[in-house]
Amino acid sequence: MSKEDNREKESATAAAEEGGRDTGDVLVVNASGHVQELDRNFGLFSICALGIVAGNAWSALAGSIVVSLYNGGPTGIVYELIAVSMFYFLIAACIAELASAIPSSAGVYHWASITPGPRWGLVCSWFAGWWNYFALLFGLASTSAICGSQIMSMYMLFHPDHTPESWQVFVIYIIVTWICCACVLFANWLLPLLNRLGLMIVLGGAFVTILVCAIMPSTKGSGYASDRSVWRDWQNQTGWSNDGFVFLAGMLNGAYAVGTPDQISHLAEEIPKPRVNLPKAIAAQALIGFATSLCFLITICYSINSFDAVLESDFPFPLAEIYYQATSSRGGALGLLLVIFFSMFTTLIGVYLIAGRMLWTLARDGATPFCGHLGRVSNTWKNPFNATVACGVLSTLMGCIYVGSTTAFNAFVGSFVIFSTLSYLAALLPHLLVRRAYVTPGPFWMPGLVGTLILSISCAYIIIWNVIYLFPYFLPVTAKNMNYSVVIAGGLTLLVACWWLWKSKNGYRGPVLLHAESVVEDEHALHAEDI
Repeated sequence: MSKEDNREKESATAAAEEGGRDTGDVLVVNASGHVQELDRNFGLFSICALGIVAGNAWSALAGSIVVSLYNGGPTGIVYELIAVSMFYFLIAACIAELASAIPSSAGVYHWASITPGPRWGLVCSWFAGWWNYFALLFGLASTSAICGSQIMSMYMLFHPDHTPESWQVFVIYIIVTWICCACVLFANWLLPLLNRLGLMIVLGGAFVTILVCAIMPSTKGSGYASDRSVWRDWQNQTGWSNDGFVFLAGMLNGAYAVGTPDQISHLAEEIPKPRVNLPKAIAAQALIGFATSLCFLITICYSINSFDAVLESDFPFPLAEIYYQATSSRGGALGLLLVIFFSMFTTLIGVYLIAGRMLWTLARDGATPFCGHLGRVSNTWKNPFNATVACGVLSTLMGCIYVGSTTAFNAFVGSFVIFSTLSYLAALLPHLLVRRAYVTPGPFWMPGLVGTLILSISCAYIIIWNVIYLFPYFLPVTAKNMNYSVVIAGGLTLLVACWWLWKSKNGYRGPVLLHAESVVEDEHALHAEDI
C-alpha cells in the first residue's frame, strides 16, 4: 500500500472515530479511499424497502408491457418473464457476492477495478462506472415517461376524443421529474420513512390490482380470457418468421422489470453492517419483485378480452385499455391507474436517490466533468446535492427527446437493459476469467464450482442477449420502428472511450484500493460477532 493510501486510510479512521462510527465498517465501505461523509440513515428493513421500491418490478413490467405483447402475446410475456427472471436470479447472486466482499457505494464501478487485477482494473472500472450511470439515467427517463403517459391516459379515459399532444406529455414528464428530484434533494432525513411508505404503496398496489383484476371481469360480465389464450396461444406480431428468436427478443420487457439487482449497493455507505445486509436486501428485492410481477402479469393476461383493442389503443399508457376491459368501468380503470401511478412515483424517487449517488462516486474519483462540484456532499442537506441536480437536468434534456414518441421510449427501455448488463459484465467476466482470485470472500460467498457455474451462465446470458436486444423490434424496418438502442449504446460507449483517452492521463485516479489484505483482515476481526 502506498504512502498516499496509508494517509487516506488513517484520515478515514480518524474521521470515523471522531464521528463515533464503527471504524471497521468505514474501512470496508470506503474501500475506494474516501472518508465517510454520508449519515447511516438506512437499516436493513429500510434498505430492503428501497430495493423493492426502486426495482418495483410489477409496475415496470406494466409500463412496458406492449413492447412485449407483440412478441408472443399474453402467452409470450408470461413465459418470457419466467425465463429472464431465472437468469437475473443468477446475476443477483453474483452481485450479492461482490457486494458482501466489497460493500462500496461505487458498486460495479468499484468491483470492476478489483476483479480483473491491477493491470486492467482501471479501464474496466471506467467503463463499468459510466455504463452503470447511463443505465440509471435511462431508467430515470423511462420511468418519468411512464408516469407522464399514465396521467395523460387518466385524462383520456373521460375524454376519449382527445388526441394527446407531445408537449402535454413533456410538461407532465418535467413536473414529475422535478418533484421527485426535489424529494431527494431536500428530504434526505425523511427518505427511509418515504421508502417504507413506498413499500406499502408498491406491495399494497400490487395486491389491490391483482385482486380487482381477478374479481371484476366476472362480476361485470366482460369475462375472462381462456386458459388457452394465456398459456398456449402464441401470437407473433413482429414480422420476424422465427418464433424462437421472437421469444428471446421478447425477454427485454422482463429484463427491464427485474434487471436492477445492483441498485441498492450504491447505498452501502448509508447502512450498518453492509457486508451482511446488502446480500439480504438484494435477495429480498429479487424474490419479491419476481413474485409480484408474475402474479400481476397472469392476472392481467386473464383480464384481456380483446387483444387487438390493446394493440390498437390510443392511450399513451396501453395498460389503461386493459384496466378498462377488466373493470368495464372508466372509474375502475382510473382507480387502478392511480394505484400504479403512485407506485411508479415512489420508484422514481428511489431511482433519483441511487443515480445521484452513482454520479457522485464517479465524480469524487475524477471521472466526470466538473468533478470538484459533482463530487461534493452538501453540508446543509447531507447528500450529493450537485450530482442529484445534474441527474435532474440530464433527465429533463432526455425528456425533450421523448415528447410522446413510442420509438424513443423503446430506445430508453432497451438502452437501460444493455447499459446495466454491460456494467455487470465489466465486473463479472474478469471475476470469472481469473477464477475469483482478486476478491477476498465476504460473509456471502458461493463455493467453488457452484460459483464458477453461476458466473459463467450469467456472463453468457449478458453477452448473447445484449446482441439479441440490439436487433430491430419489427420487420420491415422503418425510421419509426427502428431499434435505436444500438445507436445509443454504441455512440455513448464511443464517447466514453474518447473521454477515457484524455482523462486517464489528466486526473482520473479510479478507486484507491484500500481493500488490501491487512484492511480486510482488520474488518473481519472487528465484525466477527456481527457475521
